[in-house]
Amino acid sequence: MYMWNLRHSHRHSDSGSVGCVHTLTLNPRPAGTGGALRIVFVAGPGRYVPGGAPLGSGDVGYVRGASLNLHEPGAVRALLDAASARGWLPGPGETRAVEVDGWALLEAAVAGRDGGEGGGGDGRTGAL
Repeated sequence: MYMWNLRHSHRHSDSGSVGCVHTLTLNPRPAGTGGALRIVFVAGPGRYVPGGAPLGSGDVGYVRGASLNLHEPGAVRALLDAASARGWLPGPGETRAVEVDGWALLEAAVAGRDGGEGGGGDGRTGAL
């Protein structure tokens, strides 16, 4: 089981704000069964990570391609499954968080979600 939450933040440089970032953090439960997984989506050319209107606050995607709303049922589970398929596995006693580039998981998560059953959280925090 995992507890998860989604945060929106901004990356900064000396010249000011660089772009929006969504960080999805999954914490294995019960505590002590592994370190957290942080799936990070940073806005960039051809990629969007909006902070609100007109798109949803949980949206991430390619301008011309795959996208997810991280608040929709099944989206978080699909990302967790994609990370696991790429070799992420929380180890007992591991306490350090692992950070993964969300863009490397997005297309596999969308394909898995579209071809699988729903499930998984549907808000800013939840349990899987």
